[in-house]
Amino acid sequence: MKRYTQNEIDELADILKKDGVISVPTDTVYGICARMNSKKAHDKLMMVKNRPINKLLPIMCADEEQIKSIAVVNKRVEKIIRNFMPGPITLILLKRPELPEYINNGSLTIAVRMASSKIIEELIRKTGSPLFMTSANQSGSPVCKNLDEIKKACPSLDGMLEGNVSFGQGSTIVDCSSESIKILREGPITLEQLISRC
Repeated sequence: MKRYTQNEIDELADILKKDGVISVPTDTVYGICARMNSKKAHDKLMMVKNRPINKLLPIMCADEEQIKSIAVVNKRVEKIIRNFMPGPITLILLKRPELPEYINNGSLTIAVRMASSKIIEELIRKTGSPLFMTSANQSGSPVCKNLDEIKKACPSLDGMLEGNVSFGQGSTIVDCSSESIKILREGPITLEQLISRC
């Protein structure tokens, strides 16, 4: 399995455009990703990770505009995006109704993140689509901590991007799909921080 350097983003974007699945370092943990605007890429990612079809896939966007293109963003959510994104936070938002059925399996909500590194942002822009992004591991197993572990856990990947992760823990998951915001998973950003700045 080929390992790519950060100077080879064009090659990785080409893999994604052809419905491939790759691993990348994110700001929280190593992730594996595929382009959002392809059902074939979605299904391959589910197969690589051995993920149950009813488990929803988070989506990594390049910027606020991309988030607004796939999710419903109100004033409060806009404030959270501007105060905490990019950063180690995942927002559960109402999904735009025009998105295809395979994106989140008919669910009314969608989990979104914003790329924290310039490399991932560039990869998204060159691919021309937000990316399904999930932790690098087999579903239900511990998250892989390096490229050797990823190669062993997900041998059918189409490539791996070299690089380091900084937090080493999953992002804070915040449900903003109803009137009150709820933290579904504690991470680097606390509920107190969210409340004080939003």
